[in-house]
Amino acid sequence: MHYIFILPILDLSMRGIRRKEKAITDEKIVKKILSKVAYITLALCKDNQPYLVSLSHGYDPNKNCIYFHCASEGKKIDYLKENNVVWGQAIIDKGYIQGSCDHLYATTQFKGKVTFITDFEEKKEALTNMVHKLDNKPDEVIYKQLTQQSITKISVGRIDIEYMSGKEAKDTVISL
Repeated sequence: MHYIFILPILDLSMRGIRRKEKAITDEKIVKKILSKVAYITLALCKDNQPYLVSLSHGYDPNKNCIYFHCASEGKKIDYLKENNVVWGQAIIDKGYIQGSCDHLYATTQFKGKVTFITDFEEKKEALTNMVHKLDNKPDEVIYKQLTQQSITKISVGRIDIEYMSGKEAKDTVISL
């Protein structure tokens, strides 16, 4: 069992966004970016050494958490065992604007703690969430691949989000 703490999700006070006009202040939009993108990038750290990893994921807006699956061993696991606090980013790249020296985007940044799920039903729910997000025929994949054996074997991480913010460049900005 895990507890969901009510925290300020959109907390622009942490450092603050220098260009306030780019801040996304609507929590629904920040969450929609996380739901929409195909992958997220996580920043991990152990022994004062950073490590960056990109992952496919599933976002559960009701629990305000992100699910991912992975092997039971490897560099990512080593880092997370040492330090389960992560910073992450989801980005929608709207492209470079030729001739303006500007790039359009929408992004969500988040901080959270990773827990590896051991409960079978929660793992199944997390994997089902991910398949529904990523696959065009989720019911087929769920039926064929989410078996008791496969669910038991795979590692599933849950990132419980503690902080979230968003930023976007909607229009071309020509800096002088």
